[in-house]
Amino acid sequence: MSGTGAPDLQVDGSGLYVTIVAARWHTVVMDGLLAGARRALVAAGVTEIREVRVPGSFELPIAASRAAHHRADAIVALGVVIRGGTPHFEYVCQAATQGLSDVALRSGVPVGFGLLTCDDEAQAIDRAGLPGSHEDKGADAANAAIATVLALRGI
Repeated sequence: MSGTGAPDLQVDGSGLYVTIVAARWHTVVMDGLLAGARRALVAAGVTEIREVRVPGSFELPIAASRAAHHRADAIVALGVVIRGGTPHFEYVCQAATQGLSDVALRSGVPVGFGLLTCDDEAQAIDRAGLPGSHEDKGADAANAAIATVLALRGI
C-alpha cells in the first residue's frame, strides 16, 4: 500500500488562501479527491478556497502557474491518469508531474501533489477518499501543501 509510512500532518491553515486546480476526467474519482481536499482544508482552518477546473491532468500545470501568480499561498493539484494501451499515459504523467514541480520551484508557492497515476480504475478508486477507499489522496495533497507553507516560514 502506497500510504505506508505516511506522516500524520497536523496543520493550521488559518489565514491561508488556497487554490485547488482539478481535472475533469474520471468524475467519480475526481469527486472523491475534491471532497477530500475540501474536507482537509476546512479542517485545517482554511477559509479562502478557490477551485479551478481544467479539462485533464495535462492542463494542471498551466492552471497552477496562473494560481501561483494570483494570490495563492498554496495550490492543491488533483487529477487522475489511468494507464491504457498506448504511451499516452507516460507522456501525460511526465508532463503533469514535471510541470507542477516547475510551478512550485519557479514561483515558490507550494503545490500539493494529488495526481493519481494508476494502472486501473480500481487503484484510483482505492485512493480517492470514497467510502471503502483505503486512502484519501485529495486530503493528503491538501495537508502537504499547507504543511509546506508552514515549513517554509521557518527558513
